[in-house]
Amino acid sequence: MPESTLLHDLIDLAAHRAAGAAALTHGARTLSYAELAQAQQGLAAGLVGLGLQRAQRVGIYLEKRFETVVASFGSAAAGGVFVPINPLLKAEQVAFIVQDCDVRVLLTSPERLEALLPVLPACPSLRCVVLTEAAPRPATLDASIRLLGWSELLDDGPALAAAAAPAGHRVIDTDMAAILYTSGSTGRPKGVVLSHRNMVAGAKSVASYLGNGPSDTLLAALPLSFDAGFSQLTTAFHSGARVVLLNYLMPRDVLKALEREHVTGLTAVPPLYIQLCTLPWPAAIGQNLRYFANTGGRMPRETLEALRQRVPGAKPFLMYGLTEAFRSTFLPPEEVDRRPDSIGKAIPNAEILVLREDGTECDADEPGELVHRGALVGLGYWGDAEKTAERYKLLPAGLAARQSGLQLPEYAVFSGDTVRRDADGFLYFIGRRDEMIKTSGYRVSPTEVEEVLYATRLVGECVAFGSEHPTLGKAIQVIATAPDGTAVLDLDALLAECRRRMPAYMVPAGIQPMAGPLPRNPNGKIDRKLLSTAWHEQAAGGSA
Repeated sequence: MPESTLLHDLIDLAAHRAAGAAALTHGARTLSYAELAQAQQGLAAGLVGLGLQRAQRVGIYLEKRFETVVASFGSAAAGGVFVPINPLLKAEQVAFIVQDCDVRVLLTSPERLEALLPVLPACPSLRCVVLTEAAPRPATLDASIRLLGWSELLDDGPALAAAAAPAGHRVIDTDMAAILYTSGSTGRPKGVVLSHRNMVAGAKSVASYLGNGPSDTLLAALPLSFDAGFSQLTTAFHSGARVVLLNYLMPRDVLKALEREHVTGLTAVPPLYIQLCTLPWPAAIGQNLRYFANTGGRMPRETLEALRQRVPGAKPFLMYGLTEAFRSTFLPPEEVDRRPDSIGKAIPNAEILVLREDGTECDADEPGELVHRGALVGLGYWGDAEKTAERYKLLPAGLAARQSGLQLPEYAVFSGDTVRRDADGFLYFIGRRDEMIKTSGYRVSPTEVEEVLYATRLVGECVAFGSEHPTLGKAIQVIATAPDGTAVLDLDALLAECRRRMPAYMVPAGIQPMAGPLPRNPNGKIDRKLLSTAWHEQAAGGSA
């Protein structure tokens, strides 16, 4: 049987193996692999019929639903590039992405289009809007933009494509497949360009260590615009598994879905897991859940232990990834008790290096920059040569497998994250270089501070950051919520525990209570940048 090399092959080959198997569930409806493949082909034909050229961009501004998935894979099948836009973004943010990468076709809903109308004039490359449901043409929509309904595009697609370009567009695995925009916590969001090869290699690698197969049901709880969220689709489709799409409002909705859908695999970020651990878990979840995986930051040890108590039969997978290389490391479940703070080792078909600033390899337990090489290294940042040069760099000869006789260069992703590798080869995340706090001459990772705070069990959620200080350089500040079921944060007890558990230079200079939950960025992570900015503005106002 042929192997998947292009993104849309994942669905087509799964349909070839088991056409009637369940592929995708949303609400009360489920699509089989045959139905999903047919929809993907219809969408691809419709886009070609509209005149979409090879590598042109298709924006998808929707919540999780069938059309979101079909449009993503169908755009790739048409030879285009899909751009998933987080549904939580506001009109101005959407317009920036659409304009930044010259989106030609935008798929959205009538309600979302209404909100976008004032900003679409700033998107001159947009030629067509496809709506999930038929709706009257808004009077303020520019006459140059064609408006179609989803059914119209799929029904007329084959005829349109046959007339326009019967053979479609030639695509190979190193061609662009997607542009994923980062959350933009520091300035404007950046569009990470990923190839078919990146995404398919990632699916195969992740499925291999998670042991995914046709009997699995994966819950898509993360945004599909987030690399780890989209990976739920690619991993499942490579394995012939079923994906359940969930747009949850409350953490309890996740637990209900886990129980109702007999979910076997859950991947989430630490803030969601922290919230889930405050709720009672139905016993039925543990009868089906085979594993839970963490990404998007270090899992607090207390949260990890709470999860293991709730689903003792489920294997924990602690993972690290960066959008620029899709996935990077995982810690095997059998290592969790020995090294619960580790992010593990490189995933299959990748190599992770720890390098000094001069490009040489670090010794055991010496902090350095995490560098990812291999098939998952992306194609750079869309339209931004300067930022691309900062992150995607040539590997020097003599490093890893790069010998001096090799003439063609190899690019790797320099993550900007500081890690260390122990004598056994296991990696430990220390912090992002741009978030490290230099205090009293020491470099302190905010995640290290947060880990201790969580271990006290005196906080619900917390975030640490630095503030300017005349003698310390930076002082450590913390914003925290009270533990679940507690009305007030006990500051005296918390500071006493900090002094007992931390060296003096790491003890927070201030802890500000806040009602929870703490604000998230569009990928579901606690928004450290937003909270830090608000704290500094409040401090400046108070001193004025």
